[in-house]
Amino acid sequence: MGRMHSRAKGKSGSTRPSKLSVPAWLSISKKELEMLIVKLAKENKTTSQIGILLRDQYGVPDVKLVVGKTLSAFLKEN
Repeated sequence: MGRMHSRAKGKSGSTRPSKLSVPAWLSISKKELEMLIVKLAKENKTTSQIGILLRDQYGVPDVKLVVGKTLSAFLKEN
């Protein structure tokens, strides 16, 4: 969104807070998450679709915190 009295565009949007550890409330284990990711990939889901499904249906805030690598790097290995 632009500024009212200048030509500058301004800065908007939000950034995800940086976390270094897995949240204590997360109920899914690393092994279960890895099996779930592989199953969703075999159903021809893209990495962004897998991330959205994990966030919305399974409550996984960030795959990288649990697995230790990004979703696309994990899928390249498997």
